[in-house]
Amino acid sequence: MTGSSLPPEDFITALESLKGQYFRPEFHVTQIPAPTKIAPWAVALQAEINDSPDQDPDSYRGSTKFVVLYDPAGQSAWNGQFRIVVHAQAPMESEMGDDPLLGEVAWSWLHDSIEGSRASFHNLNGTVTRVFNETFGGLYLNSSRIELEVRASWTPQTPYLTEHLLAWANFGAQMSGLAPELDNVQTLPRKVDRI
Repeated sequence: MTGSSLPPEDFITALESLKGQYFRPEFHVTQIPAPTKIAPWAVALQAEINDSPDQDPDSYRGSTKFVVLYDPAGQSAWNGQFRIVVHAQAPMESEMGDDPLLGEVAWSWLHDSIEGSRASFHNLNGTVTRVFNETFGGLYLNSSRIELEVRASWTPQTPYLTEHLLAWANFGAQMSGLAPELDNVQTLPRKVDRI
């Protein structure tokens, strides 16, 4: 959080709406320093998406950031006082990384996550980038891999940001290849063979 005086009431409302949220176990969320030059008030979260509780590098699936910017005077480019900024990146399998429609698909994941969480928003924009990395000489890391990176921002229509946070988490999970979490699915008990 940045700013030199007491936070405005709308920003406090936004912070309160972010508290106490549940994230799936693969999401390892921490608060990080927020940008200081874009808006007078800001807060930022980062999640490493990892199947391992102790964040084993071999179980890494991706990472994502969620930033809330607030300018009481508003900014014309935002068309509002708040701006949500999301940055996500994840390694992709080569077959998927070579798909010419990958950018459009990734963008639809984000848009669908926002709409699916019922977050009210406008002015959504951003970029989708595919990065092909090759390793030469030295230590073996990965001989080659494709990373997908999405940078996006949108303007929420209210200071209540719970749905936007949930949209961010759903998008990060989808981009990292995690199966959807379904609230209405129950695990059946295993059948025990009697001796």
